[in-house]
Amino acid sequence: MSVDAIVHTEFPKGYSVLFGADGKVIMTPQSEEHSSTIRSMQIDSALALGRHAKVTSDVYIDFPADENSAPDLAILREDARKEGKRYSFEDILLISEVVSTSSARKDYDDCTAKYGRYGIPIYLVVDPYAQEVVLHTQPTATGYIAAHTHKYGTGKLPIPLSDGRIFTLDLDELPRPEPESDAR
Repeated sequence: MSVDAIVHTEFPKGYSVLFGADGKVIMTPQSEEHSSTIRSMQIDSALALGRHAKVTSDVYIDFPADENSAPDLAILREDARKEGKRYSFEDILLISEVVSTSSARKDYDDCTAKYGRYGIPIYLVVDPYAQEVVLHTQPTATGYIAAHTHKYGTGKLPIPLSDGRIFTLDLDELPRPEPESDAR
C-alpha cells in the first residue's frame, strides 16, 4: 500500500491500525475501555518505576517457536537489550493483557498457558467488563500456580517485580465501561 493510499484511506472507527515493515496492514478492533485501561496502566508504571522505565505497549516480543506476542503492556528488565529489532521474552518481568469482548478466552486461557510455559514471572489479566484484575504468579509448564483476583475500586495493588522494584496498579483509577446508550 502506498503512502498516498494510506493517507487517503478511511479506516473503520474503533480499530487500531498497524503498518508492518513488510507492507502488511494489520487492523485490530480496540474499544475505548481497552485503550484507556492501557493508558492508565502506563501512567501507573511511570509513577511507580519512573518515566524512562522499559515499559512497552503493543510491541512485538520474541518468543520461541514463532509464538511472538505484542502484549498490551510489558515491563522489562532495566538491562534489557533488543536482539535485532525486538526484545526477548527472557527480558520480561510482567505482562498485562486487557480483556476485550473478542479476546476473553485468549487472555484468560491461551495467554495464561503461554506466558506460564515461557516463565513470565507475572501475568496480569485486566478485565474492564468484570471490573477485576487477576494476578498470576509462579509460572509452570502449563500456566501459573497462583492466581489472585482483585476487584476494581479496592485501592492500590503493589506488585513486587523480580528485580526488586514494585509496580503499583491503582485499582481505583482503572476506567470502567460506560453504560450503553440508546441515543443515536
